[in-house]
Amino acid sequence: MPDPLTPSQPPDDDSGEVAHYDDATIGRAFRWSLALFGLVAAAGLVGWVALRPRVAPPPPPPAPLAAPAARPVAPIEVPTARFTDITAEAGIDFEHANGAVGEKLLPETMGGGVAFWDFDNDGDPDLLFVNGSLWPWAPATNPSPPTAALYLNQGDGKFRNVTAGSGLDVPIYGMGAVVGDYDNDGWVDVLITSVGGNRLFRNLGDGRFLEVTQSAGVGGDPDDWSTCAAWLDYDNDGDLDLFVGNYIRWSREIDAEVGYKLVGIGRAYGQPTNFEGAFPRLYRNDGTGAFTDVSAQAGVQVRNPATGVPLAKPLGVAPVDLDHDGWIDLVVANDTVQNLVFLNRRDGTFQEIGAAAGVAFDNYGNTRGAMGIDAARFRNDDHLGLAIGNFANEMTALYVAQHSPTNFADEAITEGIGPASRLLLKFGIFFFDYDLDGWLDLLTANGHLEEEISKIQASQRYVQPAQLFWNAAAAGQVGFLVVPPEKAGNDLFQPIVGRGSAYADIDGDGDLDVVLTQVGGAPLLLRNDQQLGHNWLRLKLIGSQANRDAIGATVRLRANGITQTRHVMPTRSYLSQSELPVTFGLGTADRIEDLTVTWPGGDTVSVAAPPVNTVVTVREGTPAFTVARHPQF
Repeated sequence: MPDPLTPSQPPDDDSGEVAHYDDATIGRAFRWSLALFGLVAAAGLVGWVALRPRVAPPPPPPAPLAAPAARPVAPIEVPTARFTDITAEAGIDFEHANGAVGEKLLPETMGGGVAFWDFDNDGDPDLLFVNGSLWPWAPATNPSPPTAALYLNQGDGKFRNVTAGSGLDVPIYGMGAVVGDYDNDGWVDVLITSVGGNRLFRNLGDGRFLEVTQSAGVGGDPDDWSTCAAWLDYDNDGDLDLFVGNYIRWSREIDAEVGYKLVGIGRAYGQPTNFEGAFPRLYRNDGTGAFTDVSAQAGVQVRNPATGVPLAKPLGVAPVDLDHDGWIDLVVANDTVQNLVFLNRRDGTFQEIGAAAGVAFDNYGNTRGAMGIDAARFRNDDHLGLAIGNFANEMTALYVAQHSPTNFADEAITEGIGPASRLLLKFGIFFFDYDLDGWLDLLTANGHLEEEISKIQASQRYVQPAQLFWNAAAAGQVGFLVVPPEKAGNDLFQPIVGRGSAYADIDGDGDLDVVLTQVGGAPLLLRNDQQLGHNWLRLKLIGSQANRDAIGATVRLRANGITQTRHVMPTRSYLSQSELPVTFGLGTADRIEDLTVTWPGGDTVSVAAPPVNTVVTVREGTPAFTVARHPQF
C-alpha cells in the first residue's frame, strides 16, 4: 500500500497523460460553455426586459379644479319707487261683472279692458272700464244690468262717475275698448268690442256719446266674439281706420258640446284649442263717418293650411311701423296658434310674415297661449322689442329685432324676463318708464282662468300678483331685474284675477300711474309715488295732414347723449288703451339736446327743445311747441 505522505509517481506509460489532457480540455470546454450560456442567458434577460409588456403607472391624482375668477361687478340695486292703491280714495267704485251662473262659459274668464282717455279735452286722463253683462237666458237678478263705467278726472287725481246719461250706460257683454278721433272733429271716440260684435260711440263733445255702429258699418257679425282692436291709419290718408280681432267661433251651444272637464273638478272653462279660429276684420275709413270692410282683399284673413278654417285666435294687437317705411304694420298675438305679422305693402294690402319674421312661434317651434302685447324700443336703439304675455307655465315672450327690422329672436331669457315670468298667467303687459330714468321698464297683470286651479296644479293660484321688471340699463347692465315688493310697495303686488292694464299721469306730476283690472272684481288704481328727483318731458301731438290724434307718429328725444323713442299708440296691453301723450324720463339730464317728430307718412320735423319737467303740445306743420301745463309740484 503506498505511503500516503509520499507523492505518487506518474505511470511509466502515456495513458495517464492522455487522460490528464482530456480532463483539462473538457474542463476548459465546460467553462467556456458556462460562459457562453451565461452570455446567452444575459442576452435573453436583456431582451426579455426590453420586450416584455409594460404596465402603465397609475395616473397621478387630479389636481383640484379652481373656478375661474369672476370679474368684480358692482352690485346693482333696484331703485325705490312705490305705488299706492288709491282706488277708493280716488272715487273708483266699479265692479266687473261676468254674468257667470255656473255654466262655465268661456267668455266669463276673458273680459275686463280699460282705457285712459281725455274724453272732455281738459288735459286730464279720464277712465273707462269695460264691463260684462248678464246672459240673456239667465234669470234676471238685478233690475239694473251692469254697464261700462265712465269716470271724469277732476284734475287732482280724483274721479267722478259720470256714466249715467252719457250714452255709454247700455248693457253690452263687453271685452275691450279702443279710443281714437275717427272723424277728426277734436273729440275722442270709443269702440267697445264684445261678445256679439262691436259697438261704436261717437263723442258729441258735451259729455254724451251717440251710438253710430250701424251707420258706420263696423258692427261685424252678430256671431262675432271681438276682443282686441286698434285705430290706425294704415293707408296714410289722414283718417283713422279700424282693425278688430275676433277670438274664436263661439256660442253657448258650441261651448256645451265641447264639454270641457277637469278631473276632480268637473265642468271647467274650455281651452281655445277646442274651438275654431275666427277671421279678424279691417275697416277702411271712407272719410264720411262710414267704413268699408276690406278684410278679405287687404290680406288680413289667414286660413289654417291643414283644415281651411280661419287660423287666428287674437287677444292682442300691436300696430307699429316695423320696417321704418312710414306705414303702420300689425303684430297679432294669438292664443294657442301662431302669432301673425302683417307687413304693410303700401298699396292697401298686407303680407303675412310671422314665421319668416321669427315671431310666430317660440324658440322650439311651438305655439303659446298669447294674451296681451306691446311694442317699444326699450334698449334706446333701433332694435324694436315685442313683449307678449303668455299662459301659465309659459314664459313671457320678448322678441327683439336682429340684423333686419323684420327679423326677430326671442331674448326673454337673456334679458332676465323669461324664467321669472314662467309660472304666472300673463294678460295685461306694457312698457313704461316708471322711475323716469330714461329706460323703459315692463309690467304684467296676471291671473288664472279657473277658480279651482290650485286643486289640480299646486303651483298655481286663481289670484296672482302683478310683476314689475326694472330695466337695468340705467345702471350699465343689460337686461331686466325683478322688482321686489320692498322696492315698489305691496299695493302693486296685491293678488288679483288680473286682465287689462293701462297707464297715464292722472295727477299731473310727470310720472306714470297705473290701473289694473280683474275679471269679476274691482280694479286697482295705483298712484306712482316715486321721489327719485328725475326730470321728464311729456308731449301731446296734434295732426293736421295726419289724423288729429297723430296715432302712428314717432317721437325721438336726445338727452345726455342717449336717444329715446316713443310711439304715439294708445293700443297696448290686453283689451286696453293707455293715454295718448308720450312721456320721456330724463334721469338727471336738465336739458333736451334734440327733439324730432316723424308724423304718419314719414315727414320728420325737428322741434325746438322745450324746458324739462313740462307738458308741451306740438302741432303738425310747425317746429314750435306750446307749454300745455307745468307740473303741480
